Amino acid sequence: MATEKEKASVDHVSSPAESDRFQFLEVDEQERKRVLRKMDWHLLPFISLLYLLSFLDRANIGNARIAGMAVDVNLTGLKYNVVAAVFFVVPSIMVAWGLVMTLMCLCHTYEGLIIARVFLGLTESGLFPGITFYLSLWYRRRDVAKRIAIFFSAATVAGAFGGLLAYGIEHMEGIGGLHGWQWIFCLEGIATVLVAVVAFFYMHDYPETATFLTPTERALIVQMLKEDKQGMATHFEWKYVWHAMKDYKTYVQIAIYLGLLVPVYAIALFTPTIVRDLGYSAANAQLLTIPPFFAGCICTIAVGIYSDKRNLRGPFVIGGCFVSLIGYVILISQSRPGVAYFGAILAAVGVYPTIAVDLAWAGSMAGGDICKGVTLAMVIGFGNLGGVCSSFIYLAGPRFFAGHGTIIGFLTLSISLSAFAMWDYNRLNKRNHAICERDGIDEKHREDFKDVGNDSPLFHFTL
Repeated sequence: MATEKEKASVDHVSSPAESDRFQFLEVDEQERKRVLRKMDWHLLPFISLLYLLSFLDRANIGNARIAGMAVDVNLTGLKYNVVAAVFFVVPSIMVAWGLVMTLMCLCHTYEGLIIARVFLGLTESGLFPGITFYLSLWYRRRDVAKRIAIFFSAATVAGAFGGLLAYGIEHMEGIGGLHGWQWIFCLEGIATVLVAVVAFFYMHDYPETATFLTPTERALIVQMLKEDKQGMATHFEWKYVWHAMKDYKTYVQIAIYLGLLVPVYAIALFTPTIVRDLGYSAANAQLLTIPPFFAGCICTIAVGIYSDKRNLRGPFVIGGCFVSLIGYVILISQSRPGVAYFGAILAAVGVYPTIAVDLAWAGSMAGGDICKGVTLAMVIGFGNLGGVCSSFIYLAGPRFFAGHGTIIGFLTLSISLSAFAMWDYNRLNKRNHAICERDGIDEKHREDFKDVGNDSPLFHFTL
């Protein structure tokens, strides 16, 4: 006999009989907002904490580098770049990555760091696409950008908090026979394992099984999700997988996301090094990494909220890329520390908000749960290759011409393809509207097109 949770996993928007009793709920917008806020308070703080720890554990290699790791492990030449890159080659089990992170404090060689980073990438790989898809099971397309922004802002908090934490932990130099940079890995890894244990008991699977919602609230969420799916299928069939993989729009979104991820990971991995090479001491460089990430956090949440409010994605991706591009132009053209540091802040403020908006955009252009899941997995999976690129472009400071110039190129790529996607989606919306007008297709015909994904003439693309 299948459990209720197993039944829900088969078709999480149509199974529970409980929801059918409330199938025609008449609810005003204030009640919808109240239920959404209730979901936010139960879901977002914890998944944001999970991602904060994930990003902290992958990016603290940059803090450890300037805390003495580069000297102790003899990371000469491109060795640090290789250590940074191997994580992204095979980027989910939280306990596993927490253990890997903790045991990295025992690494004493270049080869040991490479092996540890490979396993860190393996164990962390499913978290980001998993959480992004998880949110799409709870929120409508028009509501999800703000929520992705809130949990992704944890990455910017991790950057700021990581610098502050590293500054304090460095003073543990010599305790227990470990260097300060080894304690960075050890303590942050232990924190991850402890939170993982709590996550096992705290996480909720679907709205239908969420104990914090009343039966009426569960039915309301299910009804909202059904309306948002535009009649698309929610069950698994291989044809939905192939549909996502053969859709050219998936690859446009991959390229946009790739262009955004290169600067995002470069900021995470090399901001401490860039700031130090501007002439600041290692200790001050740890502290000076905080303002760029903090500003990025505030802007990420603000842009996500406004993007949902306007139900627009492309303009916010393009605008953020332009701001970040200006920051990198300042970084590549200025040698004065104060001005260059302002450029670093602009770089983070511009690009960090684009990630949440772009992922919401990528998810909204896929029709049906399976297509959406595959599309997001491809976008995030291939996009992570940007981390490999960003690991190898920062070689010679303090101006880092190759690194900043490469990122300017990737930002330009994202701007160009975002503009193309907006034009293309607008074209497709007009085409679909014309087909519906010509053939008399309306909402009553949704069932006829449930298996064709975003090829349905009733499908509407978000610009």
